[in-house]
This record gives sequence, structure tokens and C-alpha cells, in this order.
Amino acid sequence: MANTRRGEQLGWLGGFAGAFLWIPALAVVFLVQGKLLAGVIGIALGALGYGLVVWFRPWRFPETPYWRLLIPPYLALSAGVVWAFWAYGAEAAAELAWWEIMQLLVLFLPFVTVGKRCWRDGEQAGGQGR
Repeated sequence: MANTRRGEQLGWLGGFAGAFLWIPALAVVFLVQGKLLAGVIGIALGALGYGLVVWFRPWRFPETPYWRLLIPPYLALSAGVVWAFWAYGAEAAAELAWWEIMQLLVLFLPFVTVGKRCWRDGEQAGGQGR
């Protein structure tokens, strides 16, 4: 059977690639600035995060709800935010207002919108897929 859901697969992998891209980019900035530890940790964190995206791809676990598959990549993204605050220093974090941090809550909407859906649901909806 031919895979007719290539767009969904590219969306998962490409979307998360874009979501994680800022971590190694910022790590390179830290390396150029001479912050070796922060740069190396950032590159490792970016690689780990995207590795989790690839490992927990929904077509690998077709019966697992999407919200469960989102947890490991989101934990890595959250660790990236903590890493960035640490690398910039406490002074930079102290300059943020509460409403700037509240904007990050939007990132968690996929947990609400996908509900209990899983990869298998898309295959059942249209016979062979979408």
C-alpha cells in the first residue's frame, strides 16, 4: 500500500525542525561569543530534542494519542527555554515582564486541540489515509 500521508509526516518533522531551530542557532551565537559550555549544551539539547521528535513520530506509534507523543519534544523545548535563560544570565530573565512569559502558554494549545486523536484515526477516516 502506498503511503498517502507524506504531507502529514513532513509537517510533523518539518514543523518541529522549525520549532527547534532557534536552539542550535543561539548555541552558535554563544560559541562565537566564547561561551563554550553554553554553546555545547545548546547544540546537544537541540540534537536531543529533534531526536525525540523523530523517535516519537506518530506513524511509529499509530495507536498512541498525539498529546502523549508531544510530551517529550515539549519537555526538550522547555529545557531549551531554561537553558537560554541560564546562558543569558539571571539579569536578562529578571528584565522580563509577567505578560511576556504568559505568551508562552499559546505553545501548549496543541495539547488541547488534538484531544485523544492518534495517527490511526487518520487512516480509518478515509480508508487508505488522507
